[in-house]
Amino acid sequence: MKHSDLHYMSIAEVGALIRDRELSPVEYVKTLIERADALNPLLDAYVLATPDVALRQAEKAEEEITAGNHRGPLHGIPFALKDIYDTAGIRTTAHSRQLLDNIPKDDAATVRNLFDAGAVLMGKLATHEFAHGGPTFDLAFPPARNPWNLEYIPGGSSSGSGAAVSAGLVPVALGSDTGGSIRSPAGLCGLVGLKPTYGLVSKRGVIANSFTFDHAGPLTWTVEDCAIVLQALAGFDPADPCSVDVPVPHYRSALRTDLKGLRIGHIGHFYEDDTHASPEQKSAMAEALEVLRSLGAIVEDVKLRPLETYYDVKIIIAEAELLSVHHSDFAEKPYDFSSDLRRRILPACVFTALDYMSAMRMRRQLVDEAKPVFEKYDALLTLGNGPATKLEDHRTVSSWESPKITTAFNVIGGGAVSICNGFTDTGLPLSMQIASRPFEDATALAIAHAYEKATNWRDRRPPIEAGMEKPQITPKYEAPELADIDAETRRVAEVAVARNGLELDETLFTELCEGLPYALAMSRRLETSFRRDEEPANVFTMPR
Repeated sequence: MKHSDLHYMSIAEVGALIRDRELSPVEYVKTLIERADALNPLLDAYVLATPDVALRQAEKAEEEITAGNHRGPLHGIPFALKDIYDTAGIRTTAHSRQLLDNIPKDDAATVRNLFDAGAVLMGKLATHEFAHGGPTFDLAFPPARNPWNLEYIPGGSSSGSGAAVSAGLVPVALGSDTGGSIRSPAGLCGLVGLKPTYGLVSKRGVIANSFTFDHAGPLTWTVEDCAIVLQALAGFDPADPCSVDVPVPHYRSALRTDLKGLRIGHIGHFYEDDTHASPEQKSAMAEALEVLRSLGAIVEDVKLRPLETYYDVKIIIAEAELLSVHHSDFAEKPYDFSSDLRRRILPACVFTALDYMSAMRMRRQLVDEAKPVFEKYDALLTLGNGPATKLEDHRTVSSWESPKITTAFNVIGGGAVSICNGFTDTGLPLSMQIASRPFEDATALAIAHAYEKATNWRDRRPPIEAGMEKPQITPKYEAPELADIDAETRRVAEVAVARNGLELDETLFTELCEGLPYALAMSRRLETSFRRDEEPANVFTMPR
């Protein structure tokens, strides 16, 4: 690939050129700054570009490398951050009016790790507000767009991360994944996205969505690049109470091009029965299974609980935690939040302590049920996200209506990687997910790498160009009417609002009631008849 194509070179390729002093980090950064200047007005991926910081860090990297102090494969490599990662002296907003003046004093642990590896910060990227809800147009910044088609969503909530990497604005971006927020934009933008095992990568300095389910991880163009970045991110952080002290393998060395001896469990019912995949999605999955078998893997069907069970558990726990995180701001200044976030969080008022603890105990059961499955199989495989849908078709209530195919692996907690496995006839990416045993993320990456090398999906790039027309989007706000809410729903809502110490006007009360029937249905489906000795999933062992 010519240097004129720097924006589409992999980290592995550019890193080798920088190491061998065939490419200047400063030249590389300038190329990406120019590309971002040309394309970001179309994509709205960056909410804050930091070209001065990037050039200063690139100059330092070049000086170090010239002096013979090459730190490793990320030295001089640009990266960008979902705008929920703290950056010392640089604004971090979580894409919310609540934090427009938020200037952190310290870097997030992951940001510090990348700086220590010699990486170069290009800026902060769009997200859905507080990594939740969206896309929505009633915020201080517009939502990011999909570079494969500017009328479509790039996935969320790491929306800017997906758009920026896919369009070649930056070779790696960090996102977060609470229910699929790394894997969703990876799938919709044709990328590799890794949700590392819970506890493998520090969350310190990352604005919380759900303490129980948040994961920090990378989005890249290739699996090898993902492995390179994970190497810098992974490791024990004693200042993060969720961090786990385990040996960190060499992820890049674990990549392979054959899969002989590996056993993969295919969770077909997640997309054949529990959700309804399109013919194009099913065809892409069938072809992917054959590729994996041709590489020597043993692929067999496996059955887990219905996807709805995982989704109920995740939503009850995560929405209750998010309501707790933002409770005081909801009580004092609710209209500083977007309507989308309000309509996602407010129905959580109905969840009780019994709901929360029952969901935690059910999660323990789901994790325990996964153990014998992972004893038989080295990894699990199912459909990923994609294709993207139009921005104007976004409906907030859809987050309550049906389960999402990424959520089960947040509940189980092991690593899960999304990788492109085809395209629709209209040119939109499709994807699949490969999930590993906890802390065996290297296995998922190895399978993804072998599949990537055996297919040609990495040869396709988005058709975005500078000077393209930016489609105007007219969002559909389907606000319910108070008159449409039945008396029983209203009564339950009033009790929940009072119990949570909130005072809601008619608009806010109506927004709560919109998702309330779905929240109540989740609560009713949840098992509550546990043995007295059944521990919840948040019971832990103190370090010695």
